[in-house]
Amino acid sequence: MDISRRSTWIYGLLLAAWVLVLAWQTAEHFRVRRAARAQLIYRAQDISTTLGVVLRSQRRFGVLSKERLESALHDLVRPGELNGIALLSAAGNVVASAGILADFQTKGVEGPAERWDEQTVTLMNLVDLGTNVTRDIESSRPPIVLTREEFFRPSDTNRFASNPPPEPPPGPPPPEEESNRAAIATNAAAEPPPSISSTNRPWFRGDSGRPRSGRPPWMSEEVYNAMLQKQGVRSFVIVMSTQPVLAASRQDFWLRCIIGLLATVSVVGSGLAWRNLTRSSDLQLRLVRASELTTHLKEMNLAAAGLAHETRNPLNIIRGLAQMISKQADAPPEIREKSRAIVDETDKVTVQLNEFINYSRPREVRRSVLALSSAVSEVVRALGYDIEEKRVQVEIKGEPFSIEADEQLLRQALFNLLFNAIQAVDDGGVIQIVMGRQSASEAVLEIRDNGPGVPAERRKEVFKPYFTTQPKGTGLGLTVVQQIVHAHGWEIECLPNEPKGAIFRVAHLKLAGKN
Repeated sequence: MDISRRSTWIYGLLLAAWVLVLAWQTAEHFRVRRAARAQLIYRAQDISTTLGVVLRSQRRFGVLSKERLESALHDLVRPGELNGIALLSAAGNVVASAGILADFQTKGVEGPAERWDEQTVTLMNLVDLGTNVTRDIESSRPPIVLTREEFFRPSDTNRFASNPPPEPPPGPPPPEEESNRAAIATNAAAEPPPSISSTNRPWFRGDSGRPRSGRPPWMSEEVYNAMLQKQGVRSFVIVMSTQPVLAASRQDFWLRCIIGLLATVSVVGSGLAWRNLTRSSDLQLRLVRASELTTHLKEMNLAAAGLAHETRNPLNIIRGLAQMISKQADAPPEIREKSRAIVDETDKVTVQLNEFINYSRPREVRRSVLALSSAVSEVVRALGYDIEEKRVQVEIKGEPFSIEADEQLLRQALFNLLFNAIQAVDDGGVIQIVMGRQSASEAVLEIRDNGPGVPAERRKEVFKPYFTTQPKGTGLGLTVVQQIVHAHGWEIECLPNEPKGAIFRVAHLKLAGKN
């Protein structure tokens, strides 16, 4: 399996692992939300059980005191947890309530129902949660909720004519009634609602030994049925706050986001690490191959340099023999002309061989302190014949300063640059050699000419071996200059000269005594 196919498998596995982690965290988040909702429903079940205890404790002769019932319901309400409670009649009307109630449609609702809003959840008849409230209030004789005024209205005195409410006998209660009261108090204490004070007692008189459900004995059947339809408790509604659910869901959401972000960072980091590993492996392989190629090229370069060096001797012999033939007095003119052509061609080949040997020679820099202006002046004097032949005007500008460089290599680079400029300009052209400080520790040298210049697309190619624009050029002069410049740690570039010509700039020459 090659590296590219292996990388495809690795990236695919990392992507699959990332998708799996995100799917897992999404599923876990929804599970936590469902668990938080279920926990809220369980809490509503506990409140419903407490509500049943309240109803049983407040119920006397099938009638509930609205004042005491609502007082007990208010004690159950906790803003932010339990927002409201309502007891409903068969017609869906609220007969007793506490807290803030949502707009919940109760008519036509059979059995348990729930509605989730953004801030609240409204629950009705929690039979499926095991509560005993609905069983209590859906008995054959559901309790009726009456206010004190409704119970003692004068217009309803006739309804008590046949069965008036019992009055307690004067004096202390009989022993059997006292024992019944104690038994009722004991039973009530066994299951008191958490929010009802133990001092709450029914406001009816003569309740000792009375049944807790059914029609009151002093109320006619007709009146009781009418009150049962209007104010009989048939269902209930609990409004719970969803803030705990939202808080748990929000906290879990951010936790899952952090886990997903960490998973993403891990997958991306693993992918980048694998990519860097494959690139490093590929780079190491290329380096090994390049090292082998470099070694091979060095060996070929040494062999070529040796061959070029050995070729110069036969060329010198050929050149010498051709010169002797051309100087013989009895030689025909045709032979003399061909002998001079042999000498010229031999000189061309010798120059190319010398340039190649110079190019292939390793550059060992032996730095010393020398005056740059003196080196430039000596090179200009060395090329005086070529300068005079083309009537070239050479100008040397800049302040004198000393640099650290190999004197022989520097003169060779200056010679090639100046000779290249002389070949580029026309007769009567102008060449400027400008020296200046680039910074406090570095200097710059520019060779400017007003020749045809170098096209922009060829300004980097002029430093390549055997690239030349001159008919008599070898294509190695500027290459040798670049080798010398790079060996010193300098930089060289070819720039346009305005309005015409070229500039060869050598930068970062180190000033003597500057660190």
